[in-house]
Formats: sequence, structure tokens, C-alpha cells
Amino acid sequence: MSVRITFLGGLGEIGRNCAAVEIDRQIALVDCGLMFPRDDMWGVDLVLPDWRWLVKRRKDIRFVVLTHGHEDHVGGLGYFLKEAPVPVYGTRLSLAIAAGRVDEMGVKKDFRPIPDGRWITRGPFRFRLVPVSHSVPEGSGVVFDTSEGLIVHTGDFKLDPTPIDGRRTDLPSFARYGRRGVRLLLSDSTNAERAGVIPSEKSLGPSIRNIVEQAPGRVISTCFSSHLHRVHQLAEAGLAAGRSLVFMGRSMERNVRIGQELDVLDPPPDRVLSIKEAVRLPPEQVMIITTGSQGEPFSALSLMAAGRHRWVDLAADDTVLISATPVPGNETAVSRVISDMTRIGAKVFHGHNAYVHVSGHASAEELKTFLNLMRPTALIPIHGEYRHLSAHADLAEEMGVPEVMVLEDGDAVVLRGGAARVERRAVPAGYVYVDGSGVGDIREPLLRERAKLGGNGVVVVSLLVDTNNGRLIGAPRLMSSGFMDNASAVLEKAGAAVEEAAGENSGRFTQDPAGVVRRVVRRVAKAETGRRPVVLPVVTEFTPPGRRRRRR
Repeated sequence: MSVRITFLGGLGEIGRNCAAVEIDRQIALVDCGLMFPRDDMWGVDLVLPDWRWLVKRRKDIRFVVLTHGHEDHVGGLGYFLKEAPVPVYGTRLSLAIAAGRVDEMGVKKDFRPIPDGRWITRGPFRFRLVPVSHSVPEGSGVVFDTSEGLIVHTGDFKLDPTPIDGRRTDLPSFARYGRRGVRLLLSDSTNAERAGVIPSEKSLGPSIRNIVEQAPGRVISTCFSSHLHRVHQLAEAGLAAGRSLVFMGRSMERNVRIGQELDVLDPPPDRVLSIKEAVRLPPEQVMIITTGSQGEPFSALSLMAAGRHRWVDLAADDTVLISATPVPGNETAVSRVISDMTRIGAKVFHGHNAYVHVSGHASAEELKTFLNLMRPTALIPIHGEYRHLSAHADLAEEMGVPEVMVLEDGDAVVLRGGAARVERRAVPAGYVYVDGSGVGDIREPLLRERAKLGGNGVVVVSLLVDTNNGRLIGAPRLMSSGFMDNASAVLEKAGAAVEEAAGENSGRFTQDPAGVVRRVVRRVAKAETGRRPVVLPVVTEFTPPGRRRRRR
């Protein structure tokens, strides 16, 4: 019996983490994440893995197991369960966070929380969760006990000696599996290029408290809403400074509520206010903990920076604390928000000018320690851009791991009889775009068209054509959007050129009026402005009264 692992996302990018483990034609999915769109993905809301091949085999899928509650690991779950309703395993908190988006979509769920250390058997699969510390509570690695040996998926992790909740990465358990023999290790690579070790989450406490205590007016802080350890530290700093707390943003409010229900957070109820109540207090008595750490355009923080928030007008004595680093692709948006707030006069603390953030991913020395502990026969670096995967592979080779395989999305590895075989591009693994209510109906050519429209603008040319002789009736009407200010002179020249072309090339114009218009208008626009707008001809055929339509 062989074991096959197919990677649908997370190998070569930050996001879309998803891997399918197949034994005896039965499939288990590890994580089901999404990716937030890059700047060049015009109009796209979310990006999902391409799991069409899985959906075709939905009867073979036994379950999904979640490593932790971050969106890049659980955010695609609702979309997947809509196509393939299967049980989902994970820790209480991971499932509770994942449930938010699934419930919003109205998708039925079968969530099954499992405690650390309990072996679960379902079909040909035997697996258990192992605690790891990360930037969200109750993170886990997953161990599969297979006929080919132990397969260990670390999830996202670091070796934090003093995590906020005391739930450390369970090195004794991992060491026990290492002594038994790990056939294949799938390990987090995000910080493989970063030397040294990542400081403990708890080390941020004094710095955050000092910033809050020294703030002259209101404090507005932000972090990932699922990073409940960070939310806890921000809240504790605000309470210690005598401030009341306001939690803002839908995901922040939802995750704080989940944290309270599961005893991960416990702010005093009388110190938590709504924003309506908080605006009546003196600024120095208020601390807002909000969404927007990634510069999302409609998040509370971005609206404040733009002066468009309903309740909060930033002032010169406000202090803003951004306790997160930008996900790759979000750097420009975050920088813009920081600049806008600084222009208003607010004092902004962030990862480049203050000690307000530590990563949740193991750095190079931690990865080498973990490799030394596990001593796997083979390693596949996961979770990271290609450069991160490559750096992790270099570390593994330095540590003497016998077999190191750098794979990408769509690749698979097959374990059989002690040997490992890599299959490149085993399944489709392109991006599936979510745009409004549409899923998968946006393709690359359409995105290229959107990019052209966004970069060059559009000129719409309306024509009325006589059905009897194929000639123009009246002058063409031209309108533009996003092309240039005061475009009337250029459009007038383009319209005249269309009329001239329709007269001089009557035969060609009759056969293909839209093509002639497109070429003529592009030529005039290029000559007059150096720009290349998208030209959209709208041709309406018309038979003048009293005339018979000609036969074709």
C-alpha cells in the first residue's frame, strides 16, 4: 500500500495552504486555506486552491484536519465544504474560528473537536494532533501513522519557551516520534532565511505597555484578529493604563467573542465599551483594538487614515500601534496607511520603528533544532515562497537529512516500499478567484483585460450603420473613462478619422465595422497622447423608414 501526498497550495506562496494525503484511494485533507489577492488581481476578493480534481472524487474524501485558525489555513473551508461535505477535525479554537466564515456562507458543517494526543482512526487513516506554539492559540502539528512510516506535518510553528497560554511546542512528543522514525517531515519554511531564533511572544509585553502608558490621548491598536495572544497583550496594556477597551471590526469582534467563550480572553465586562459609549469619554481613557493591520481598504484602520470612519476622527495626540507585519503583497497598502496617519499628526508605532511584533514562525536555528530532534528520512519544505522553501532545503542538507525534495503547487510525492517518487504537475494547481458571488468564473485573460482597463482607460465608440448599404448614419459618438482629463479634442479627432475610414474603405468597413473602428481610434489615441486605451465599438444596425433591408 502506498501513501500519496498532493499539494494544492502553500508551496511557492504565502496562502492557500492545502495538502491531500491519500491512502488506499481514500483522501484526507490537511488545511483548506485561502490567499488574499495581489495588487495585479484586479477586482478579485479572495484566491482559493484549485480542488476540482478533489471534488470529482468527493466520495473518496474522508475528512479535513486543521492545523490552526489562520485564514490562509481555514479561510477556504466554506467553499470546499459546499462542494464536498465531509467531517472536519481540529482543536476547539481552530474549529470555532473556521466556523465564522463557514456559517456566514450558510454551509452545513460537521465539526469534530479533538484533544491533543488522542489518536483518531477513520478509514485507513490514523492521526493525532501535537501542540505547537504559533501566533494563534491552539495551533497543532499533525502526525499520520501509515504503512510507510510516520508522516509529520508541523503546521505553522515556532519554539516559544514562554507562550502567553503556556502551551509550548510539544518537543517531548516530537522527539518521541523522531526516535521511532519519521519517514517524511512537512515543515513550515516561512522564516528559513532568517538567522537566529524568534523572541517569545511574551517579550513584547513591556514595550507595548510602555507605548500605551506614554500615550497622551487615545490609543488605536491593530493586529490580526485571530492573533488572540496579541489581542490579550494589547488589552492588558490598555487596562493597566486605566483605559477602557473598544473592539472594532467584524472579524475582531467575532474572534474576541470566541476567545471569551473558550476562556482564551477574559477582559472585565465593565471595561469593554461600544464605540458609541467610548466617544463620550476623554481620549486618554480609551484604547481601540481594531482590524486593518494589512491595510485592507475598507477596514476600520484604513477608513480612519482616510478620514472616512463614522465614529473616529484621528487627531494629532492619538497614538497608533500596528502590531503586525505586512503579508507579502500588502506592503504598499500598509505603508500608505502609516503615511496618511502620520500626515494627520498621529504618532504611529510599527514593526520598523518599535518593538511591537514578533513572528509566529520558526527561524533558521529553530528549524535546525527541530530537524535534529526529528531526524526525518525525508523533508519537504512547506508554507512559503519558493525562496523560503529553498532556504529550508539548504538547512536540511546542512543537517544531513538524507532526502530533501523542493516541491511546488500541483506536485505530488508517492511513498512506496521505502522509496519516494516525485510527480511534477500531478494535478492542476492554478488560482481560483472569488469575485463577488462568483467562484472560479474569472480567468487570467479577463484579469489581463481588467489590468488594461485600469492602466489605460477605455474609449467607447457608438455607431449607427445603415443595414442597406453598410454605411454610417450620422457621426459616431465617442465617450471615454479613465483615459485622460479633457479628452474631448482627442475624441473629436478620433471620430472624424472613423468617418473618413468608413467612407474611404467602405467595403472593409461594411464587413468589419468594429475592427476598423478599433484600429482607427487606437492609432489616433497613440499619435495624439502616446496612450493605448481599450477601444469598445458598439455597432447598431438600423434600417431607415421606407427602405427595405438588403438581403445578405
